[in-house]
Amino acid sequence: MKRLSDEIIQFLENQGFVIVSTIDGNGSMHNSCKGIVKINQKGEIYLLDLYLGRTYKNLKANPHISITAVDEHKFMGYCLKGKTKEMTEAKLTPQIIKAWDERITGRLTQRLLKNIHEEKGHPRHPEILLPKPEYLIVMEVEDIVDLTPHQFK
Repeated sequence: MKRLSDEIIQFLENQGFVIVSTIDGNGSMHNSCKGIVKINQKGEIYLLDLYLGRTYKNLKANPHISITAVDEHKFMGYCLKGKTKEMTEAKLTPQIIKAWDERITGRLTQRLLKNIHEEKGHPRHPEILLPKPEYLIVMEVEDIVDLTPHQFK
């Protein structure tokens, strides 16, 4: 497992969501948006999935996973590659659900503030309509790819 620096942890925690990539039975990539609820320096990332869909099916058959996050304004990003350590519904503890609710509330607050400042985005507030998470994905990071171009580091 690869240790995560404070810089990477802070960067990921500041993202509203990340792109999760998995591999389906045909060897094709599947990408979806997921929310991070917890990260530790040991290299474990806890993601919540709202649906028991393709990501779930793919990870059951093949535990390889990558997470990509980019901040266009800062012109930086990371791709973290690894494997799922576990996927379980039993780990949806009250603390995990509370962390998820706080993330959603934060995203909703940011959208409202941007709308007040007339930075038009989505006309509704889709976060309110999201279902409760179905299961928890625990990823162990094995490789970190810094997506920031070398001349900007």
